[in-house]
Amino acid sequence: MTGQNSILKGTRVLDLTRLAPGPYGSMLLADMGAEVIVVGGGRSGLPIDSYRRGKHFINLDLKSEEGLDAFRLLAANADVLMEGFRPGVMHRLGLGYDALRQDNPKLVYCSVTGYGQDGPLAQEAGHDINYVGLSGALGAMGPLDGPPALPLNIIADFAAGGLYAAYSILGALLERERSGLGQFLDVAMVDGCLSLMTMHYPDWGKPVLPSRGKGLLTGEAPFYRCYVCNDGKYLAVGALEGAFFTNLWRGLNLEQPMPDHMRPDTWPAMTEQFERLFASRSRDAWVKHFEGRDACVSPVLAPDEVFEHPHVQARFPGSDSYATPAIPHYSRTPTMPGVTGGTDDSYAVLRALGLSEAKINKAVPETSNVTGLEWPPVKPSQP
Repeated sequence: MTGQNSILKGTRVLDLTRLAPGPYGSMLLADMGAEVIVVGGGRSGLPIDSYRRGKHFINLDLKSEEGLDAFRLLAANADVLMEGFRPGVMHRLGLGYDALRQDNPKLVYCSVTGYGQDGPLAQEAGHDINYVGLSGALGAMGPLDGPPALPLNIIADFAAGGLYAAYSILGALLERERSGLGQFLDVAMVDGCLSLMTMHYPDWGKPVLPSRGKGLLTGEAPFYRCYVCNDGKYLAVGALEGAFFTNLWRGLNLEQPMPDHMRPDTWPAMTEQFERLFASRSRDAWVKHFEGRDACVSPVLAPDEVFEHPHVQARFPGSDSYATPAIPHYSRTPTMPGVTGGTDDSYAVLRALGLSEAKINKAVPETSNVTGLEWPPVKPSQP
C-alpha cells in the first residue's frame, strides 16, 4: 500500500474518526504513503467516499473483549492513532493514550475534537459552523447588512481540523526521531480557527477591517472583490498592490487620472465604474483580455468548471471532482495515486496480526449499527 519512496513509507495509521476532519487528515497521510487502517463498526459508519482513497477498512466490535483486544494489538503495532470521540470516551473503553502507550511508547495519539480536551465546552456537540462562529472568523465574513456568510465547511473541518491534525502528526513523528517517544496531540478545531485568524484579530475595528463587510479584504474595496459579467458569471479582482492596480486601471482603458486606490473615499465612484465596465463583457472575454497583464484578474469558477480549466489540467492531468489530486508535489518522494478504497479488509488485516479465525469472528461485528450522519444526508421519504 505504501509507495516505494514515499514520505511516510512504513508508517501505520489507525483512524477511528468519521466526520470530515479526521478522514480528511488521514487521507493526507495516505497521500504521503502511510498505511491507513480505518476502524469502523461504530455509530457513525464509514467516512465519506471522497476521503476513502488509499485506505484499508476494518470493522471491530469495541463493546466485546475480542474487539478491544484486536484493537489493542493494532495499536501496539501502529505509529499513529487518530480518534474523534468526545473527551473521555476512549479512556472509558480502556483505549486512552495512557493505556495504549504502555504497550507502545512510540505511539503518536491524535484526538481531533471541536472544542478540545478541556474547557467549559469540551463535551458540547458542534459542527464546523459552531467552531468558526466561536473563533470570530464567521463574525467577520459576509455583507454589512446581512447575516455572516458561511464558507461551506472548509475552515474548521478541513483547515483547522484535518489539515492541522496531519500537520501536528507530522511534527510529532519528526520529534519522535529525536526522542524515541510518541505523545498525545489535542487537536481542536476551535484552536485551529484561532490560529487561522492570527492576522485578522489585530485588524478588527481598524481601517483595514472595521466591521463585517467593511474594509480591505471583505469585498468593499473595488480592487479586491468579485464582479458580475454580462453572461451572469463572475470575475475575481485582487489588485491590492500599487503595481497590480496600475495594470488593472490601464487594462480597463480608463482615461481619467489614476486615483490613490487605498483611499476609501475613492471607492464608491470606482466601484460604480468597475461594475459598469465588467458588466459589458463575458467573464471569459475579460479573462482573455487581462491574460499576461499582471492585474490579478481571474475567473470565479463553479465547482463543475474547475477540473476543465487548462491550469488545473496541466498541474493534475486527468483529475476531476471525483478524483481530486494528492498534494503537495515532492521532487523526490512521490505522493500516492488517488485510488478510492472502501472494501472490508477486516479479516485480511487481523489475520496479518496473527489472530485466529475464532478470535476474528468474535472481534468483527455481524452488523453495523449506524446512527450518525451519513453523507450526503438521506432525504425524508415523500408522502
